[in-house]
Formats: sequence, C-alpha cells, structure tokens
Amino acid sequence: MNYMRTGILLAAMTGLFLAIGFLLGGQTGMIIAFVVALAMNGFAYWNSDKMVLKMYGARQVDAGSAPEYYAIVERLVRNAGMPMPKVFIMENPQPNAFATGRDPDNASVAATTGLLQMLTRDEIEGVMAHELAHVKNRDTLIMTITATIAGAIGMLANFALFFGGNRNGVGGIIGTIAIMILAPMAAGLVQMAISRTREYEADRIGAEICGNPMALASALAKISNGAARIDNVHAESNPATAHMFIINPLHANKVDNLFSTHPNTQNRIDRLQQLARGGGGFTATANSGPWG
Repeated sequence: MNYMRTGILLAAMTGLFLAIGFLLGGQTGMIIAFVVALAMNGFAYWNSDKMVLKMYGARQVDAGSAPEYYAIVERLVRNAGMPMPKVFIMENPQPNAFATGRDPDNASVAATTGLLQMLTRDEIEGVMAHELAHVKNRDTLIMTITATIAGAIGMLANFALFFGGNRNGVGGIIGTIAIMILAPMAAGLVQMAISRTREYEADRIGAEICGNPMALASALAKISNGAARIDNVHAESNPATAHMFIINPLHANKVDNLFSTHPNTQNRIDRLQQLARGGGGFTATANSGPWG
C-alpha cells in the first residue's frame, strides 16, 4: 500500500507540474514544463548526492578513520544483502543522519558527530539500518525527484509572478494569481506526504535489518529531543533538505499534520513498539553502553 500511495503521489506531483505549464502557456507551456522537468531530474539524478554532502560539509570515512562506526554499517549491509555505501560524518552537534544516492550501488550514508556521541551502539545501528532501508527502497531517488519537481513548480510560480503568465488563458489573471499562490503550497503538501510515507516504511525495514525495533525507537526519542534543543545551522540555511533526515532537523513537530515533513515521532515509536511486541523474528536486546 505504501508503494502504491507513493506512486500515486508522484503521479500527482508530475501532473500538477504539467498542468501549471499548460495554464501558464497553453500546450507550448506544458511541453516546455515537461522538458524542464526532464532536465532538472536528470541533473538531480547524477549530482544531488554530491551536492547535499558538500552542503553539509560531510567527510568520508573508512575502517581506518572511524572503525566502530564503519563496522556498524558493514554489519548492517551484510544483514540487508546490499552493496557497501560510502560512509560520511558531518561535524554537527545535533544528533541526526540521512542517506543519499540514486541507487544502492551509488549510495552514501551520513551521521552527525552529535548522533555518534549521544547514542549507544545499538541505537546507532537502528539509525543506520533505517538509512540503509531508504537506500534499499530507493527512497533517496524518489525524494530527490519530488524535491526537484517541487522546486520546478516554485520556479513556474515565480515565472507567473514576474512575467504575468498566460493572463488570456484559463481563468485569466485570477487564475494566474491562484497558480502563483496555490501551486507551491500543493507541491509542498504532496512532497511532505511522500516523505512521511517513506519514513514509516524505512522504520519497518530498518527494524528488520538491525533486528532490534526497540533500539530504533529509543534512538528516535533521543534524536527528536536533541533536534528540538540543538540547532542545525546548515539545515536552517537549506530547509528544502529537511526531509532527508531521520528526524526533522529544523523543529520537532508535535502533531502528524499535513505541513510536517516527517511523521510524528511518537507515532513512529508506537509502531516500532508494536512490531517488537508482535515478534516477527526480531529480538530486542539490551543497549550497550555509551559509544562515541
């Protein structure tokens, strides 16, 4: 059901983009919008991972420079039957993590120094398993595409603002003004809905990969608390990347509403607790001591 919902939302995002192109410039506008969407998605497909890692000042590590952290990822990769991704650390006091890359063969996972310092080894395993689940599900590509199309819709809205759009088309000037205001909002809502859907699925599969749903649940609670207290300066400067993180790096959302990029943290914890109680072959083990 999650995959079907994501497909429907992606189709809705693309349809919205083409419809705006048509309303602003007729059939020619729709064709131009389609070409622009292809070009932007093509660029994002090949370059988005490098751009976001550079944006956050992430440095690549290996078994020599970060042996325990790297070993965690190696073990989880074996559990998941996946290729080994590139492993990065971000110098950032806020506990958080994300994954990026167009497919499992070209993926990267990144954790902040705050996360590696605040969480136990088991909790770190839960977090990195969640990020590997995003890679396995190709969520990183899905979210890159949705972010790109959402940005393109915003670009079309700005075009209407500065150049007036097709005032003789459907709806005239009133229609143009409505597009300017409503289109970016609609795109943002669809993008957020896709993001929330993929987070729940990554929690479930991440729990399977690490074999410890309660460790991931505990990690989510700690990260949510840390994100609410500690600023992430890079994320504040680039809020469009907030959906990539395991927990919203900007502000902790108290409700699971339309305008949140992530599901409510307590809802996610509750689902993981239900998964742990239901068995499913998972064994919740005691957390190891603090690890940094």
